[in-house]
Amino acid sequence: MSAMKRITGHILTPQGFLRGVIEHDNGRIVRIDGEPASEPQVRHEAGHIVLPGFIDQHVHGGGGRDIMEGGEAANRIARMHARHGTTSLLATTMTAPLADLELAMKAVGPACRSRTPGCARVLGVHLEGPYINPGKLGAQPDFARPTSVAEIRSLHALAPIRLITLAPELPGNLDIVEELRGAGFQVQIGHTLGTYEDGVAALARGASGFTHLFNAMTGLHHREPGMVGAALAHAKYSELIPDLLHVHPGAIRAALRAIPCLFCVTDSTAATGMPDGDYKLGRHSVTKCMNGVRLADGTLAGSTLTMDQALRNLVGLGLEIEDASRRVSTYAADYLGLADRGRLQAGAWADLVVLDRELQLQRVIVEGEEIDLADA
Repeated sequence: MSAMKRITGHILTPQGFLRGVIEHDNGRIVRIDGEPASEPQVRHEAGHIVLPGFIDQHVHGGGGRDIMEGGEAANRIARMHARHGTTSLLATTMTAPLADLELAMKAVGPACRSRTPGCARVLGVHLEGPYINPGKLGAQPDFARPTSVAEIRSLHALAPIRLITLAPELPGNLDIVEELRGAGFQVQIGHTLGTYEDGVAALARGASGFTHLFNAMTGLHHREPGMVGAALAHAKYSELIPDLLHVHPGAIRAALRAIPCLFCVTDSTAATGMPDGDYKLGRHSVTKCMNGVRLADGTLAGSTLTMDQALRNLVGLGLEIEDASRRVSTYAADYLGLADRGRLQAGAWADLVVLDRELQLQRVIVEGEEIDLADA
């Protein structure tokens, strides 16, 4: 018989902050009780800040490991990110030959079916490519190919695919967007040379978001709005990497004003949480230096961002803690259709982070389990 666990502090609920107590048992939140608290109180009064655990739908690696390695990489990566407050994530693949994708998916499947203690929950797979424009690879290896629904279904049988990135301007992809949405897959626009009109058409067919907004897509010009223009004008949801390297703070502010449910991802690589040096990203070799990860030609190749730092960066840009929290947890949960994650309320999973007033992590709880923040 388990014992009820209690945490006190300034607790962010869907109705706002409460100064009080949150109780959880058997992995679920049982009760939250307290008095309303304002943002100034939360920032300046004594007591911890309790937020929903972070959700990251774009994770390639961490702790020296890469999802495409297969083996135990997914669990090692999920363990590293849990120590930075990520309570659930999507293991994200690279554009690669089918055999490489199959190897990765076979390894990720068990991690999705059963959470390993000490790890974030692996919710499924973000298939980033290979159905992207070969002219806008970014840091993706050059294995782009036409979209195959049969291939997607065969990979889905190995590990649950929750999200697929594709380029809508490629032949047949608009019809495939509709087919994939009908089959229950979430589809994002990314690694694209498409026009504004291509983006609008893809959204009309069922595409629901954009992969790392601004990066690896046609930019905004006042006479050719491009894919960025389609996102800013029409999107409800979009990913963004807020490491302040991939996207200028001014562009982040513009996106925050335009896209109601803009949310954060890390696009993290094996170099995350590791010293400067050389690492793998799919079939690429990448180098970490000065908090950036690049190919040999200087192209940005994912990031070293963690979600706790993403939260601090958003607050540093002027967002209130409540707004920043939604953008590192709640909106991603809503986007993925997860009503019992990304929010602190009775019945939801006990996924939460406890921070001090400087927004430094003090505790992380994943499905009711206390994570050892010092665990390597």
